[in-house]
This record gives sequence, C-alpha cells and structure tokens, in this order.
Amino acid sequence: MDQQHRGDISTAGWDAINAAMAAVHPGQTPKHYGTLLSYTLGGNDPLDGISIYWSEVPRPHWHYVTYGFSELYDKQSDDLAESGFGFELTFRLAAAAGDGPDGEPPLWPMNLLQNVARYVFSSGNVFETGHHLDANGPIAQDAQTQLRHLALVADPQLPAIDTPNGRLSFLQLVGVTDDEMGAIKRWSTLGVLDVLMPAMPLWITELERDSLLADPALAAQVEAGSQREGSSTGMLFVETLDWSVDEQITTLVLGAGQVASVLELLPLRLLHDKPLVVLGREQQWRFEPGVADDLQLDDDSARCVLSDDSLRAMLQDMRAERGIYPLPGGRLQVEVKPTLLRDGEGNVILEIG
Repeated sequence: MDQQHRGDISTAGWDAINAAMAAVHPGQTPKHYGTLLSYTLGGNDPLDGISIYWSEVPRPHWHYVTYGFSELYDKQSDDLAESGFGFELTFRLAAAAGDGPDGEPPLWPMNLLQNVARYVFSSGNVFETGHHLDANGPIAQDAQTQLRHLALVADPQLPAIDTPNGRLSFLQLVGVTDDEMGAIKRWSTLGVLDVLMPAMPLWITELERDSLLADPALAAQVEAGSQREGSSTGMLFVETLDWSVDEQITTLVLGAGQVASVLELLPLRLLHDKPLVVLGREQQWRFEPGVADDLQLDDDSARCVLSDDSLRAMLQDMRAERGIYPLPGGRLQVEVKPTLLRDGEGNVILEIG
C-alpha cells in the first residue's frame, strides 16, 4: 500500500483503515463525513471523520467506521505497540425499506459515535471487546426503540491489523434492549451475543426490533450460560463518580442513572467472590467482598470491602433517587445525585432522579 501524505504529514494510519474496509467492501467508494473544526482546535467532535459503506449481506445494512481513536497520521505516542487508543469503532445499521447504495445513510449513528468518542477522549478509558455502555435512553435520540444499551464486540469481518503506527482493532457497537443487557450483566457480552447471532447476523443493529430473548429457546441458552459461568462484567463505566471524607464518614457520589446498574451487578460479582470496579471520567471505585467493611482511599482510586450485611443494606435501601443512603457501621454513605441527559449541543433534555 502506498503511503499518502498531506504536505509533510503521513496518512499511513488512515490508509490502513481504508485498506481494511476495502477488503470487506471491494470496489466501493464510501460516503465520508469529515469534521470541520478539529477537537484540538476547540471543535466539538473528537473524531476526524466517519465513513459509511453499503452491504447487501447477510441483509442490507450500512457499515460505519470511525477515524480518530487511532493515530491516523505521524506517530505521536511513545507506545510503539498500539496505534493511539488501539481501536476504531464500527457500527452496522439495518437498512430501511427503499434504502440502497446510492441513497443517504442515517446520520444519527455518527452523533452516537462522536458521543462515545467524547467520553473516551475526556476520560482516557479505553474500550475492549466485551465492554458495554448504558445509553441512558434510546440509542437514537427521539426514536421509538427498545435499544437503550450498547455492547462492544470485535467486528466479525474486520480482524485486528498492524499499521505503521501500531496495532489496531475494530470494535463494533451493538444496540441491545434492557433485558438483553440484563442478561449480559448476568453472564457475559460475548456469551449473550454469540447466542443471539443467528437471530442478529453480524450483530446488525435494527432499531425497530423487539427483544430477541422473547424467544424461549434463546432465553434458555442465555440462562444456562449464566448459571454455568456466572457474571464476567467486572467493570462498569459511569458518568458520575466522586467521593469525599468528612468527620470519618466517606460519602460515595453516584448518578441516579447508573444506580440500577451498580445494584444489579454488585451481588452478581461480590457473592461470587469477584470484585466490581466502577469507572468514572477520572476516578475509579473498586468494590470487593469481605468479612468486615474496609475503605482505602487515594486521590483517584478507592478500594471498598463490603461485608454481607453492608451489601444487603445497600441492595435493600438504595434507590435511583436523589438522597443520602447510609450503610451499617457508620463509615460509608452513598449520595445519589440526579443524572442529566444532554443532546449533542450540551442542552439538558432529561433529568433522572
């Protein structure tokens, strides 16, 4: 592959993504949407651009790919093994009736991808296959859809590649329903998605679909996997996470929009002798099971051992409503603050809690 240049700047990373996509969609010129004002110059969109391809198989759909999580131009980081964050995101959206390669693809997935990028760029948290996100509402704003969560899995048609700037993986975002996400938390992202793949080929996202777990056979396979292996969800990304210490009492601050997920995962992890790490933009809080409560705090990380009594109290008393919820022992309390959902321009569109 010949290396292109923009002036004296190499585009080797960009070219490597193009080559990978060309292998999946040979001979196709994608529809590309670039960013007018770069993030580094004060723009609102972290990604340099997003390309969209058309595919007829296994069913007609649009295939989106990002440019910007990896190093697209000259090598900047000291990590020679990985390119930038080490991944780019893809997304597959089922085509609507009448869509075709000459038509215009929906633009809302680009807003979704840019929103995910804002989180990664501001927090530094790197995604991997198996991770998942709560969209805090429909994945397409104002859409009538049951898909309110996103799972990440290796794009089934795009293996990891070696670029001149380091290794690069392609992680596909997959829209899932509330009960499908519940199943993922009780078992694992890859386990659930593998079971669902015959009904959701290539994990193509279809906004109009119902939960695939309405099929008793699929639901039984998922439940069997959960009973056999337990929960593999060890990390939970949240928008609001903070803590403070006043007169020997530590106050853990969580957003109301994430409380349900925390409460759902805690027993699935701690009761199986596994920790749960809650990750915020700049801090992380690690819950661990133990005989007696214990707290160890640093500026940006905390280790919290919960006894069975404290775990039980947390599960019984906490709500996704603003307020302060004390735990037994008098050393720890949880403050729940409202979660504010914003549109792409930063305007508050919904308050939770």
